[in-house]
Amino acid sequence: TTFLYPSLSLMTQTAHTTNVNRMAYITEVRNRLREIVGASTNWKDHQQALAERTSLSQYLAQSQDELPAKTMKDSAVEAHLPLGSQPTLREKYLNYHNSVRFGRILEDLDSLAVLICYSHTWNKELKRSPLSIVTALVDKIDMRKNIIYPDCDIKFTGHVTWVGKTSIEAKMHVSQYHDGAYTDVLDATFVMVARDPENERAAFINPLKLESPEEKAIFQQGEINKTRRVELSTASLLKVAPAAEERTLIHNLFLNTLDTRTVSFRSRILSTNSVWMEDAKMKGLEICHPQERNIFNRIFGGFLMRKAYELGWANACAFAGCRPTLVAVDDIIFRKPVEIGSLLLLSSQVCYTEGMHIQVRVHTEVLDPLTRQHSTTNVFHFTFCVEKDIPAVVPQSYGESMLYLDGKRHFDETMRSQG
Repeated sequence: TTFLYPSLSLMTQTAHTTNVNRMAYITEVRNRLREIVGASTNWKDHQQALAERTSLSQYLAQSQDELPAKTMKDSAVEAHLPLGSQPTLREKYLNYHNSVRFGRILEDLDSLAVLICYSHTWNKELKRSPLSIVTALVDKIDMRKNIIYPDCDIKFTGHVTWVGKTSIEAKMHVSQYHDGAYTDVLDATFVMVARDPENERAAFINPLKLESPEEKAIFQQGEINKTRRVELSTASLLKVAPAAEERTLIHNLFLNTLDTRTVSFRSRILSTNSVWMEDAKMKGLEICHPQERNIFNRIFGGFLMRKAYELGWANACAFAGCRPTLVAVDDIIFRKPVEIGSLLLLSSQVCYTEGMHIQVRVHTEVLDPLTRQHSTTNVFHFTFCVEKDIPAVVPQSYGESMLYLDGKRHFDETMRSQG
């Protein structure tokens, strides 16, 4: 397992851990983060508190060598979501199908990942942290269980697994108590970045001290993850042409849709059990209110993930005509923060299907209503599964063909990692 310290409780941790990560429930995570940063639950006070954070810049390290090394155990956190023992909490997490709303779990994971990283960088000599730690990307979330029960307690554990100069990888594990034992629900890998108090430039973080061969292996996996992300970015279809086999695949899809009764490249027909990509979309809009702010007065990343997931799920459900089950969340990149008051446009597209699996891409962008400028903020990739074979999705344009290939790449990577 990746998680070395699953038994470390936020209520019972030993003396070497700081008071940053001592808490009982996941619902307390945001309160603890506000304390670390100095944020307020009142929006006006919150804005003033953030303005006052600029004075903390004097406590930033000028190099990583100035900072003491921390261990994986220093950042180990365990938090509980007492859905079984606190029925009043269930309403927030319950969905129509009498299961847990996975979007809410995404919100909790995002908050917990930030807390884990603050636990790694915490300086007990300071009342508040000078660092602004924000989510850079969700590398991977792999589901281990199809059903999350709404009336059984859930446990979150995690710790830092890799550290660069200004970025941190945190892995988390979620399990649920059912039939007398905890069973695996999911594994998640988040990458966070540290910035200055005003969240404008990168800031150094504590190096990671490895204490065992197992920890060295975990750290090495973090290096592998980083290399893989660089390679995927380099090979992005937004930068380079598709590989030869991918070009052949797209051309065959094109040939299969030509109308044999006409000698024309423009006359296209669908084969049996197929759907044009253009007809496999779903859109949404969110007005970003202060209620959904994070501790740095931007829109909470977990909220964005929840909204994107719910739209992607609805898109997959409408496409398949039945309820889909999440298999994996892959490669969520936070390209730009979303400001309070923004108009957030969400666009979901079924971009690849295979057997009983559906690959969905959700693109989010901010619209400035005054200038009418659009700015991409996030791209989300979700893999769903249903209990029947589903139609093939077929691209028509070159742009749709690139979406198709990108979806296939993400699907193939998910299947490799799970199998």
